[in-house]
Amino acid sequence: MSQVSNRVFAKSWMIGVYAFLYLPIITLIFFSFNDSRLVTVWSHASLRWYGALVNDSDLISAVLLSLEIAFLSALMSVFFGTFSAFALHRYTRFKGRTLLSSMASTPLVMPDVIVGLSLLLMLVSIQHWLGFPQRGLFTILLGHALLGTAYANVVVTSRLREMDIRLEEAAMDLGCKPFQVFKLVTFPLLIPALVSAFLLTFTLSFDDVVLSSFLSGPGYSTMPMVIFSRARLGLNPTINAVATVTIVVVSAAVIASSLYQSHQERKRKREMALAYSNKNS
Repeated sequence: MSQVSNRVFAKSWMIGVYAFLYLPIITLIFFSFNDSRLVTVWSHASLRWYGALVNDSDLISAVLLSLEIAFLSALMSVFFGTFSAFALHRYTRFKGRTLLSSMASTPLVMPDVIVGLSLLLMLVSIQHWLGFPQRGLFTILLGHALLGTAYANVVVTSRLREMDIRLEEAAMDLGCKPFQVFKLVTFPLLIPALVSAFLLTFTLSFDDVVLSSFLSGPGYSTMPMVIFSRARLGLNPTINAVATVTIVVVSAAVIASSLYQSHQERKRKREMALAYSNKNS
C-alpha cells in the first residue's frame, strides 16, 4: 500500500511541476492566436498578431540583432570554453591554474548586474583613453561571450571527465600525431558536448536583458530589451506572437540536437561493439 501511495505521490508531484513550468508557455501560445487586443481576454481565433509581427520593423530588427549576437557569442563561448576546459582538465600542474579555475567559474555565481556594471565601467574607461569601442553590437557580444564561456567550460569539462584517455593514448601508440589524435579521436567524442554548449550559450545570449541593457548603445536594442520596454507600457499581443515563434524554433532545435546526439551515441556503441568483436575473433 505504501509503495502504491509513493508512486501516486511521485506522479502527482511530477505532473504538478511540469504544469507549473509549461502551463504559462501553453497559455502564451494559446493567446497568440487571439484576435482581441487584450492579451488575457479571448474573443476568437485569428492570425492577426502574426501579421502585425511581420509589419513590426522595430521588433524584427531586434530579433535579427539578437540572433546575430547569440550566434557569434555562442561560437566564441564554445571556442574559449573548450580551450579553458582542456587547460584545466588535461594540464593540472601549471602556474596560475587556481586563478584561472576561479576566474572561469566566477561569472556563474556573480550577479548579472555586477558583471554588466563592471564591463560598462571598463569599456567607458577604455573608450575614454583610446576612443573605442563604441557601445553597440561589439560590446554586447563581449559581455555575452564572457558569460557564455563559463557555461561552455562546465559542459566541455564534464565531457572530458567522462572520456577514456586510453583511446587517445592508443591512437598515439599507433602512430597518430597530436593533431591527428584530436581530429580523429578527441573531437568526434567532444561533438555532443560542443553542440550542447552551443545551444546553451546561444539561449543564454538570446534571452539576456541585464548585460544587454548595460552594454547596448543607441540603435542597438535586442529582442528581450524591446519586449521588456513594451511590457512596462502594457502588454502587446504581438509579443505573444514573437514568443510563440521563438518557442517553436527553440523546441525544434532542441529536438534536432537530441536526435543527433542519440544517433551519435548509438553509432559510437555500434562501432565499439564491432571493434570488440573483431578483436575477439
